[in-house]
Amino acid sequence: QVQLVESGGGSVQAGGSLRLSCRASAYTYRSVCLGWFRQAPGKEREGVAAIRPDIGAAYYADSVKGRFSISRDNTKNTVYLAMNTLKPEDAALYSCAASNRSCVFDDFSYWGQGTQVTVSS
Repeated sequence: QVQLVESGGGSVQAGGSLRLSCRASAYTYRSVCLGWFRQAPGKEREGVAAIRPDIGAAYYADSVKGRFSISRDNTKNTVYLAMNTLKPEDAALYSCAASNRSCVFDDFSYWGQGTQVTVSS
């Protein structure tokens, strides 16, 4: 059964940092790729970052490169998203996701409920 539970969202000022966590079920953690997506009001969902749990290879959207970092802890079935130098345009509902195909953002099929990130200017 696919289970993804996010935590760590909150409100920060621009320039601040947050770290999101995604705890996956053991079944879900065996996915080919785990990642983070976000969706702001009135906008489409977009991929932010993805990681291969087995080898740790990471991929990022251009909009977050150099500011966000995705990592995983295989002992805890958990994926993290460290977000630094946050901007107001980073505010969104952030959801953890799983893919059984690849780390291409279009290949993700399963999403968690999400955790809200608010960035004030």
